[in-house]
Amino acid sequence: MKNTVKMIAAAVTMGVAFTAGSVAQTEPAGSLSELLNRVRQDTREASQENQQRLEEFQANRNRQQTLLTNARAELRNLERTADVLTAQFEDNQIAIDESAAILNERQGAFGELFGEARQTAGEVAATISASVISSQFPGRADALEALASSEVLPTREELDFIWRRTIEEMIQQQQVVTYNARVSGLAEGAMVPVTRVGPFLSFSSHNNNQRFSLWVQDDTTRDWSLSDMAVQPPANYLGGASALYGADAGEIVMGVVDPSRGPLLDIYKDVPNLEQRLEQGGIVGMVILGLLALAGSFGIFRIFTLLGTQAAVNGQKRKSKASKSNPLGRVMLAYEGAKDKDVEIMELKLDEAILKETPKLEFGLNFLKLGAGIAPLLGLLGTVTGMIKTFTMITLFGTGDPKVMAGGISEALMTTVLGLVAAIPLLFIHSFAQSFARGVQQVLEEQAAGMVARHAEERS
Repeated sequence: MKNTVKMIAAAVTMGVAFTAGSVAQTEPAGSLSELLNRVRQDTREASQENQQRLEEFQANRNRQQTLLTNARAELRNLERTADVLTAQFEDNQIAIDESAAILNERQGAFGELFGEARQTAGEVAATISASVISSQFPGRADALEALASSEVLPTREELDFIWRRTIEEMIQQQQVVTYNARVSGLAEGAMVPVTRVGPFLSFSSHNNNQRFSLWVQDDTTRDWSLSDMAVQPPANYLGGASALYGADAGEIVMGVVDPSRGPLLDIYKDVPNLEQRLEQGGIVGMVILGLLALAGSFGIFRIFTLLGTQAAVNGQKRKSKASKSNPLGRVMLAYEGAKDKDVEIMELKLDEAILKETPKLEFGLNFLKLGAGIAPLLGLLGTVTGMIKTFTMITLFGTGDPKVMAGGISEALMTTVLGLVAAIPLLFIHSFAQSFARGVQQVLEEQAAGMVARHAEERS
């Protein structure tokens, strides 16, 4: 009986817990009456919670209905306002058209005249805005732009702006002046000295260095400003700018003038530097450079080695005691070992000693000669592979775009250049090393001939 009561109490407790929607950590009921009271209390709490949720839902539904009604009323008001504004806009447009017709009628011949004036003002404004002179006199084209976009008859003062600005532009085109201006990309927007050569070019002075700048237009704001060139022209152009910046008033110096007013200087940003040119050579170019580095380093090492050997041989010539540390000393030691022999035997011994020294003196010279011969052949190989790439691009894309063929042509030309650049110094290094080796050999032969002559005299 007790076990049955416990099972019923546990089942009722689990049912109440799931009905209330939450599981409470409570102590087990001591009796059926206490369990029943707990069930009734949980039921009342669940009923109150459900009633509260129902009331909140009904209140939210009523509030949403009120908001919907207000929004529909506001929409009707806005639609009526839009209808009124549309009608007013149509009436205003009719009035504007009538006024424009009256204006055209009253202007008569002056309408065409002032149309030409506005067109001319727009053209002059565009020319002045694109001129680097405007960096010295900002805002001087504003009046012309306003005149070009004006819909009313211009005044005499406004018409005077056309010829005045034209004359001012002509006067400023012949002047070379230095003034302070902001250059984007330089000095973080601070004012720096800027030298202007008429309308043709300008350069700024920053940290005692002259850098060319361009008068460019922003694609977004359409405003014009001075911008520092990321890639500067060659050093001789910068030297001319420095000479012009440091010249005295009235002094004539050599300088740079860009007749295109910027585009020619701007081309230098697309001119490849040394690293980019070497990359154009491709794998064959890298092989040629590696050959030049290896053979050139070895050749220079051999030249210094032969110079040391030549100095040691010259020093041995002034000494009577032979030394094993140089070729001439070893030849003299061979003479000492065979001086009691006949002249023919001694001569053979000396020839043998010289022949032993010859491979040491000529070590690596054939490698230098081979490198000097292979480098142009590698350049020719790169030329052929580059032309193959060029013709492949022509086959695939045609000849409409020269840039498509530029990669193959650049590789063909750069490998040819690299092959010649590698072969020429290697030929010089081989020639110098060979001449030093032959000089030492000639000294050995002369000294050996003298030893044989002395030995023959002593015998006679």
